[in-house]
Order: sequence, then C-alpha cells, then structure tokens
Amino acid sequence: MTTDTKARARPAAVILTPNAEARIADLMAQAPEGTIGVKLSTPRRGCSGLAYSVDYVTEEAKFDEKIETPGGTFYIDGASVLYLVGSTMDWVEDDFTAGFVFNNPNAKGSCGCGESFTV
Repeated sequence: MTTDTKARARPAAVILTPNAEARIADLMAQAPEGTIGVKLSTPRRGCSGLAYSVDYVTEEAKFDEKIETPGGTFYIDGASVLYLVGSTMDWVEDDFTAGFVFNNPNAKGSCGCGESFTV
C-alpha cells in the first residue's frame, strides 16, 4: 500500500496588513547597506515580560520564519514565533503617533504603558 503525502503551505505566523507591508517597503527603501530584511522579535522587557521589537537584519538565522512581502523580506525570530502565532501586525499613524500595532491572541495581559505583554 502506497501513501502519497502532499506538503501544504502553512499560513504565516503573523498576518501583515497592507499598511504594515507598505511600512516594511518604506523601511527597506531607506535601509542601511547590507540589510536583507526587517525582523520582528519579542525580547524580554518592561513590567509584563515581553515586548515587540522590529529591527533591520543583515543575515538570516536558521530558525527564523521568512515572509516575502512586495517591499522586502520580513522575518520573525524563531524563538518568538510561539508567542506570535495568529497575530496581526498593522502600521497606524495619527496626529500624535506612528507605529506598528499588534493584535495578538496569545497575549494574556499587558502593562499600563503598553510597552510589554504576557503570554
């Protein structure tokens, strides 16, 4: 008996809105030489424990998730993926502030200043 298995493309860990993709394109257009993409990670910081950090990267790490966007490559830190699965990342600008905004179903709470979250 032969069983055929088919690989199915898995959905990205983080969904990027069109505004987030446009911001990644803007960042890549002004990136320092040698930059290969933009990377999302969740370093330990703040009163609740984890924070969102978006930085330029110059080399791929072995376990990073890679998402190709029209404006450049977006990476998710391999150690952070479990905290981010199912999240949506948006870019929001208003009269007073501009920044990435995360809707993370894994976050169980956040600190009062909004700098960090718990899972």
